[in-house]
Amino acid sequence: MPVNINIGLLGHVDSGKTSLSKVLSNVSSTAAFDKNPQSKERGITLDLGFSALSIDAPDKTDGLILTFVDCPGHNSLIRTIIGGNLIIDMMILVVDIQKGFEPQTGECLILGEINKKPMIVVLNKIDMIEESKRDTAIEKMTKKVSKTLDATIFKETKIIPVSAIKNINIDKLIELIKDEACKLELRRLNDAPFLFAFDHCFSIKGSGTILSGTVLQGSIKINDNIQIPSLKIDRKIKSMQMFKKPIEKAISGDRVGICITNFDSKLLERGLICNKGTVETSYATVIQLNRIKYFKRDIKSKAKFHCSIGHETVMATIIIFSNDSNEFDFESEYQYEDMIIENDDRNYFALIEFEHPVLIYDDMLLIASKLDTEQTNVCRLAFYGNVLVKNSSTDKNSNESYLQRLKIYKEKSRDGNVQRLVNNYEIIVINLFKKETDRSKFERMKCSLSTGEVGIISGSFGQSSKVKVQFSSPLCQATIDSIKSCKSDIKVHLSFKKFIFDKNHRMVQ
Repeated sequence: MPVNINIGLLGHVDSGKTSLSKVLSNVSSTAAFDKNPQSKERGITLDLGFSALSIDAPDKTDGLILTFVDCPGHNSLIRTIIGGNLIIDMMILVVDIQKGFEPQTGECLILGEINKKPMIVVLNKIDMIEESKRDTAIEKMTKKVSKTLDATIFKETKIIPVSAIKNINIDKLIELIKDEACKLELRRLNDAPFLFAFDHCFSIKGSGTILSGTVLQGSIKINDNIQIPSLKIDRKIKSMQMFKKPIEKAISGDRVGICITNFDSKLLERGLICNKGTVETSYATVIQLNRIKYFKRDIKSKAKFHCSIGHETVMATIIIFSNDSNEFDFESEYQYEDMIIENDDRNYFALIEFEHPVLIYDDMLLIASKLDTEQTNVCRLAFYGNVLVKNSSTDKNSNESYLQRLKIYKEKSRDGNVQRLVNNYEIIVINLFKKETDRSKFERMKCSLSTGEVGIISGSFGQSSKVKVQFSSPLCQATIDSIKSCKSDIKVHLSFKKFIFDKNHRMVQ
């Protein structure tokens, strides 16, 4: 069975990605080359397109299938581009040689950095430049692109000039793709539970409903039972095809069409199917937060972001917190952060509370964006992280108890004044609390004087906001004299932690 490698074609709108995928391929799918009527009408790619090139490979007995994932380039379709990024093993960044890097070229490059997969840069449309000026233009743009790539993980990326329309250097590009594909160390989880991301769903009269997509992990055979987790229904695999050829089995990385029966294709456009129990529904999750350095706006707690996870994009509210460790667990305490501080070396985490539940599985990538920005020349991708089911809320009825398990605290402090001296071991403090504050919650907490002594709040005093503070050793004589004088300005400072999700509003030091 040939090895399938998924190669994403990404870039700005109208850079020639679809033309390039067409000239690179010798097999098309039902979702290829802008067959969508709306795509033809508008002249741009609106959805993921798939085509393939079958080639021989020295160390692969059955050869390779290079599946080209043609991603849209329009800025309004970034959700679809992120979904395509989920399945690729390698990336071709397509640049219009006359325009260079454009806003969506930059966002696609950022997605490549997040994905950390090998990349080739194609300078397309060289036929649009006069032949006498072509070599100079290619050299100039190659240097310009190389300089941009030097600030990324793609410093060693190969850059090749082509014309998809005039078929210039396409043979060289195919050889380069083949060489890079043969070097890939593919991470194929064939023994893991079956998981399949489908991006097209349609019916064929007399056959059934076809789910076209990519096997993310595991394997599947005809007559196996699968689950459609978003609808909580099970179905049996009737048949399968890989680029119009019937197959009996599909494994991790394969691009296939799966036929099931008794399912209305109108119920789902895209999503996941899996072995039962592989996918969970999440209402909230915790990720280690990786800020995207090109995002120039503040990332603040309680802010809303568009969170893309798989083929879904939903609004979510975030809470930021930090810890010395880069591993999250429910036993450790974490400090609440109002916002991320740039170039800070602390380990940031984010609680993501989705407005609508989403499907998740272990190690699933989440990318958060600000897609409602009106500016067109700024990076909208804000941060990313990987989801773990064990760190997520998967039961709507227990979401509150999930939040209560999170030990996220805010640093709080209060300042008051010494009112008078009871004896050398005890003072009365005012202005530390408001009248309505339940002072009993602060009993046994330590507080410090501006003169250096540390005491313990031993209880309330009177009906107002006053409290008594006791000391294990007698106060120093200078402090006593200052309190007894009418001009005492000794301050009392109290600091403590308040856990934001604790139902008892617990406070500790």
